[in-house]
Amino acid sequence: MNTDGHRCVENGRSCGIHPTAYQFEALSIGVHLRSSAVLFFLCLVSLLAVAAEEIPLRTAEGFAVPQRGARFAFPRDHGSHPEFALEWWYVTGHLFETNGARYGFQATFFRRAGPRTSATKSPATPTFGDQELYLAHMALLDVQTGRFHHQERLNREGWDAGSSTETLSVSNGNWSLRLAQPPASHSSPLPAPSNRPPDLILLRGSIRAEASFKLQLVPQKPLVVFGADSVSRKAAEPTAASHYLTFTRLRVTGTLILDGKTRPVTGQAWMDHEFSSSQLGKGQVGWDWACLQLNDGREIMAYRMRRAEGSTDLFSTLAWVDQRGEVHHSTPAEFRWEPEGEWKSPATGGKYPARIRLTTHDPDSGQNVTFRIEPLAADQELTGALGGIPYWEGACRVLDDRGKVIGQAFLELTGYAGGLQGRL
Repeated sequence: MNTDGHRCVENGRSCGIHPTAYQFEALSIGVHLRSSAVLFFLCLVSLLAVAAEEIPLRTAEGFAVPQRGARFAFPRDHGSHPEFALEWWYVTGHLFETNGARYGFQATFFRRAGPRTSATKSPATPTFGDQELYLAHMALLDVQTGRFHHQERLNREGWDAGSSTETLSVSNGNWSLRLAQPPASHSSPLPAPSNRPPDLILLRGSIRAEASFKLQLVPQKPLVVFGADSVSRKAAEPTAASHYLTFTRLRVTGTLILDGKTRPVTGQAWMDHEFSSSQLGKGQVGWDWACLQLNDGREIMAYRMRRAEGSTDLFSTLAWVDQRGEVHHSTPAEFRWEPEGEWKSPATGGKYPARIRLTTHDPDSGQNVTFRIEPLAADQELTGALGGIPYWEGACRVLDDRGKVIGQAFLELTGYAGGLQGRL
């Protein structure tokens, strides 16, 4: 230890000189390499354990658990899966007017199964079921003004909310997401036949009397299945997993009504469809998620399962989707998710990361790359007035390490205004 209180290491021994910036950098790199090696080893051990474990068919509550090797048939698997406890259809995207005005939008439809025990059932009627609850969120960011409009709805299944088990058709009031042009049945993960007409998805939403939109979405790439062998694991517990189906790039056309004015819009969207019976494991309090659509035609999906002490769970993942729609998965040892700054919600008091710095290995170039995910507005929090779970979900730009905009993104941050343990 020198007089400034600094210590350096030389050939494994302490020395009394003040280390140079180069030595600090070397030490930092060495520590990072060692920690990455340890993390890689732990990930490998976890993956081997997962491969060897037996996955139960049902949870203790009687709901289905995602199984390896699942084959999906469409349009049926775009629809509802009532044997699972949780399901959501998630559309996020970026819209543009011809004059350059920009908007971010979110439309989410949730299905939550009720308890399977007959003692807790409420009386069913022809117009109100007793097995499903439907929650839905709509949000719109006006980038020009910074105004963030959002609304939630919560309904029992019945005349005002529901979902088909045969195709994509889910609704909550006059909000809806439907497959308007059902193709002939086909299976995944093989690409659709080239002679099959493209899917046409219709989205209709509104936010009170403030805004409404009618959008047509056409996939520009084949649907992808995230996860190993059709299962996207979220935790060490085998029940904490989902089937995760995604259109990573959809062309959007339609109309947006805002401030009483009808505005033709075009843009791009991302659509997730997940079904599971549990999303969190022991010690996890929430997750950070992002979808990036890069200007070079590739996409990235990443989620960081966050533990109570703030560390990254070993069951986090990052996936690249190339121009052809092929998926390359990465372990937590192969990417770094670094929050930058902080934004405190005036509505809930939740403290969220202000930006995200994401570093990973580019499978095309073979080099490490860094992306900065920067929100287009700070306040894009959905306050959970009905569902009880506040979270931040917002439109972002993607910058490279030189500050050049190279894409667009959506970012989701959960568990910062109260942990989610026991709720998902």
